[in-house]
Amino acid sequence: MDGARVAEKRKRAQTGRGRRRTCEEDGGAGQTVSDIEDFSPEEARKVRAALLRWYDGNQRTLPWRTAARRGGGGGGGGGGNDGSRAYAVWVSEVMLQQTQVSTVVAYYNRWMEKWPTVGHLAAASQEDVNDLWAGLGYYRRARFLLEGAKSIVEVGEFPRSAADLRKVRGIGDYTAGAIASIAFDEVVPVVDGNIIRVISRMKAISSNPKESATMKSIWRLAGQLVDPSRPGDFNQALMELGATLCSRSSPSCSSCPVSGQCLALSLSKKLESAEVTDYPKKVLKPKQRQDFAAVCVLEIVQESDLGALKTRNYQKLRVNDYKKSLLLIKRPVEGLLAGLWEFPTVLLAAGADQAARREAVDRYLTESLGVNLGDDYDAIFRQDVGDCVHVFSHIRLHMHVELLTISIKGGLGALEEKGQDLTTWKVVNDDSIRSMGLTSGVRKVYTMVKNFKQKTLPSLAVVGTNTKSNRRR
Repeated sequence: MDGARVAEKRKRAQTGRGRRRTCEEDGGAGQTVSDIEDFSPEEARKVRAALLRWYDGNQRTLPWRTAARRGGGGGGGGGGNDGSRAYAVWVSEVMLQQTQVSTVVAYYNRWMEKWPTVGHLAAASQEDVNDLWAGLGYYRRARFLLEGAKSIVEVGEFPRSAADLRKVRGIGDYTAGAIASIAFDEVVPVVDGNIIRVISRMKAISSNPKESATMKSIWRLAGQLVDPSRPGDFNQALMELGATLCSRSSPSCSSCPVSGQCLALSLSKKLESAEVTDYPKKVLKPKQRQDFAAVCVLEIVQESDLGALKTRNYQKLRVNDYKKSLLLIKRPVEGLLAGLWEFPTVLLAAGADQAARREAVDRYLTESLGVNLGDDYDAIFRQDVGDCVHVFSHIRLHMHVELLTISIKGGLGALEEKGQDLTTWKVVNDDSIRSMGLTSGVRKVYTMVKNFKQKTLPSLAVVGTNTKSNRRR
C-alpha cells in the first residue's frame, strides 16, 4: 500500500467515515482486524514518554514491586540478575490472574513469608500450598506454581528469557513476558485484560477481542510500544493505566496521559453514537452450566460413646457426652478443584428428591469407603440442613446439604481397613477443620451446618474434641 493510500485510510478512520460496523454492533466507527494500523515510531515514542512520566508519579505501592526492586534494578529497570526478583514477579502475576489487587496483597505477603524463595516453595507439599491458597480460587494456579518451582530448582537456575520461561509448566505468554521484562529487562510485551482494553481504545478496535486474529494484532501492537530502555516499567505502566484510569465502565479520559493518542476518545467527540466504553467489543459470556449435588457432612461417633447414645435421646445429649470426627475426602488429582478436600459430594440430576439424594450418598459411601448402612455403620442422626449455591467461573453448583451422624462397627480402624485403596480420606476434629485451608464452597457448607446446629440442635452447637486426625493417602 503506497503512502497516499495509508494517509487517506488514516484520515477516514479518524473522521469516522472509514470502514465501520453498524452502531448496533459496536456503537460507532471502529477498526476491524484488517483495518488496524501499526503504531508509527513517533506515536510509540510519545506513548512511552507520556506513560512512563505518569507511572513514575502515580504508580501504586505494592509489595511485589518493592521486592522486585530489592532483587536488583528498580524503577529505572537496570540490573535484575537475581532470581529472587523473578520469583516475586512470578508469584504476584499468577495470583493477580482473575483476582483483584486488594485481595492479592494479603495472600502474597503470607506466601512470601512462608516461601521466600523458589527453593523454599519447591520443598513444600501440595497440601500446604493449597491451604495457603484457599479462598483465592482457580486452584490450578497454585498447583502450577508448585510444579514450576520444582522444575526450576531441578534445572538449577531461573529461566531468564520469555522463550525459556514458557517452557515451565503453567507459565504462558503473559506471565513469561511479565517476568522477563520486569525481572530481566527483556524487551518483550505483555497482554492482559487491562492492556487489551487500553490498546483496543487507542486503536478503536471493534473486532472481538477473544478471537485469535484480534489477539495476535494486540500482541503485535503491544510489542511496538514496549520501551527498549525500561521494558518492565513500561509494561507495568500500561497495566496500571488499564487498572486505574482506563477502567471498564468509567474511564477517566481527562486524566489519561495518552488521551491524545486514543482514537476511541477522538471518535466519541466526533460521533454522537460513539463512546469510549464501546471498546473493546463486549462479548457475551457463555451461559453457566447448572450442576446439582448432594453434600453430606458426615460425623463419626467414637465407638466408646455408643452406650450413651443408645440410652439417651441424641438431641438431648450434652456436647461433651461424646466425641466425633468429621470425614473429608480428597478430590481427584485432575479436573475441577483437583487434589482439594471436601465433604462427601455426589453429583445429581436436577430435581432429585430427598430419597434419591440419600440413596446416592449411601451408594457413594459404599463405593468410596467400603461401608454399608446397617451392615457396617448405624445412622444415629440424619437431617437435611438446607440448600446453597456456589458459583465458579463456568458453573453454578446447587448443593443440597445434609448432616449425617454415624457410628462404625469396629471404629475408625475398621473404616480404614474397609476403605483401603478405594479413595483418599481423613477425619478431623472441629478445631482442625477451622484452621484448614478449605475452599470457599466447602467452608460455606461447614458454616451452614454450624448455624443449623446452633438454631435447631442447641446441644450440638460445639463439636467435642478429638484425638489426632486419622489419615490415609
